[in-house]
Amino acid sequence: MGGNYSAMDPMEVPVPDLEKLFERDGYLKPYEREIRRRYACYKDIWDRIESWDGGLEAFTKGYKYYGPQFNQDGSVTWREWAPGAHSLHLRGEFNGWDSKSHPFAKKEYGKWEIQIPANPDGSCALKHDSRVQIIVNDNLYRISPWASYVKPHEGFTYQHFIYKPEQPYKFKHPKVDKPRSLRIYECHVGIATSEGKVGSYNEFRENVLPRIKKQGYNAIQIMAIKEHAYYASFGYQVTSFFAASSRYGTPCELKQLIDRAHEIGLYVLLDVVHSHASKNTLDGLNEFDGTNACYFHDGPRGTHSLWDSRLFNYSEIEVLRFLLSNLRWYQEEYQFDGFRFDGVTSMLYHSRGIGEGFSGHYDEYYGLNVDTEALIYLMLANDIVHSIDNRVITIAEDVSGMPASCRPVREGGTGFDYRLGMAIPDMWIKLLKEEKDEDWKMGHIVHTLTNRRWMEGTIAYAESHDQALVGDKTIAFWLMDAAMYTHMSTLSEPSAVVERGLALHCMIRLITHALGGEGYLNFIGNEFGHPEWLDFPRAGNNSSYHYARRQWHLVDDELLKYKFLNEFDRDMNHLEEKYGWLRSDPGFVSCKHEADKVIAFERAGLVFVFNFHPYQSFTDYRIGVNVSGKYKAILCSDSKKYGGFGRVEPDGEFHSTQQIPWGNRNDSIQVKYFVNHSEGYWDTLWK
Repeated sequence: MGGNYSAMDPMEVPVPDLEKLFERDGYLKPYEREIRRRYACYKDIWDRIESWDGGLEAFTKGYKYYGPQFNQDGSVTWREWAPGAHSLHLRGEFNGWDSKSHPFAKKEYGKWEIQIPANPDGSCALKHDSRVQIIVNDNLYRISPWASYVKPHEGFTYQHFIYKPEQPYKFKHPKVDKPRSLRIYECHVGIATSEGKVGSYNEFRENVLPRIKKQGYNAIQIMAIKEHAYYASFGYQVTSFFAASSRYGTPCELKQLIDRAHEIGLYVLLDVVHSHASKNTLDGLNEFDGTNACYFHDGPRGTHSLWDSRLFNYSEIEVLRFLLSNLRWYQEEYQFDGFRFDGVTSMLYHSRGIGEGFSGHYDEYYGLNVDTEALIYLMLANDIVHSIDNRVITIAEDVSGMPASCRPVREGGTGFDYRLGMAIPDMWIKLLKEEKDEDWKMGHIVHTLTNRRWMEGTIAYAESHDQALVGDKTIAFWLMDAAMYTHMSTLSEPSAVVERGLALHCMIRLITHALGGEGYLNFIGNEFGHPEWLDFPRAGNNSSYHYARRQWHLVDDELLKYKFLNEFDRDMNHLEEKYGWLRSDPGFVSCKHEADKVIAFERAGLVFVFNFHPYQSFTDYRIGVNVSGKYKAILCSDSKKYGGFGRVEPDGEFHSTQQIPWGNRNDSIQVKYFVNHSEGYWDTLWK
């Protein structure tokens, strides 16, 4: 039946575990025909690829066919896909930059090939770190889409350099197992230095990885790895997909970084951009063959109107080969453990999500606005990377809430493991920007933190790189603003602004961590309340690096209050490692009291209690619990350890249940002293 699924009546298409999907979400049943149709399209492409010579194994290793292939006899076979080109030539240091001496031969299906013989002494003509260039149609200068190393040459334009060192780096440590509780440290190598410059892979390995490990995170998500000519694009305008960015160092140095991360037990995620590509032509993928199409859609469908970038044509087999091979390249060549897919909402819909509100009605996800070709690519990508390594984790940056995105493909899902809980940081920033503390709605906070699809993993976060970018501010800066310049010293006079800021910074993080999902993410530096914003050097700021760095001295200085936030973040992560609330069932919320501004819930055998009231404290406050016994406080933002007043300390004092049902729970405890703008949670101690 291989290759014939799309010709069948969709209701006859076999989807192996579809009933599991309907058991989990009965609202999907009316859309069974469309779910089966999508699966049929996916299965058709899968079977077609498997039927070709080498099957999926060869198809997903396009980097071993295209680009320069170095043969044992010293010769080089170089292939490209350029269906719209009339001619291709290769020039470089190896031939004295002769533009005509080395033409490619045209093959079938838009492929081109050239054989470069070895030198008379048997050595390879293409030397390590030598520069090469492809000329299309005699006058268009291009970089190979499969280039593995590019760097600027004589200006800002990037050029292809052969990367074949005599002693390539060999990994010493195996990949780590998939974390049961995912605590992600989102990071960017270039900004990870405190100096006004671009940081390096080596500096990150030596200086930042130890901080991350000590802080209790078990995964890093590295941004802006694929080469991007424009640094200020934050890595989201990719120009060379197979080239790790040379502005931070060499490919071998990136491998050393990843190897070291594995050595200390950190799972490594790559921030992958397959939703669009830079419009650059001289050093990008755009118009590679001299046409407006090639890897992208022609016409308006091929350009993103807001991002001013090119959109891939996922219906083209060679585009699928390119993108799927790109994932495998980073899995195998660089030993990345998993992927965070950027811009998934833009991929999923013909509207690119522009102006879409996404009410949650299922018609929005199963109508004509869905870009089926992109959806099928995501199903293929997820299924393939998981089949290569079952330890892989994939995360979708999708704001639309597409059903079954985080369910296996064999159920009719898209195959991701997690989606980002993007509504959560939006809520916190909106509250801090637009509402007074006394106007915060506890029900709204709880709804936003718990509003996720059943049995589909969500990565919760209070803020990421999006909130730190210029034009916005970090949560710490929204909370304390100018006071961060004058009252963050432990020797300065007390400041109500800073006291409130420290407390809410801790509270926002803990309730997001504990209630918002099945994973947690923090952006580099925000764990200690990094001030101000993030802004890369560009024409608009006189090419300054002042805001494109991390001021580590702030948290390292014992006389500054940043250490309090850092300590709370560390203890929160280590407690999650001990008790495992992220890998537990969602929390049961027993209290969301609007007048008292109190939220209480249980998860993983713990009781979390938050008092968001700006000025009201409580004594003998009753909290419902489901398990009778004795409870003790083990974390509280009012502790002096975190810059609080010490009115409530995790000092081992027990709170016994009183056999009084409360808040739809079997029993309850009374919290002796419950201060405003602080919170504690209690670990169950069995009788």
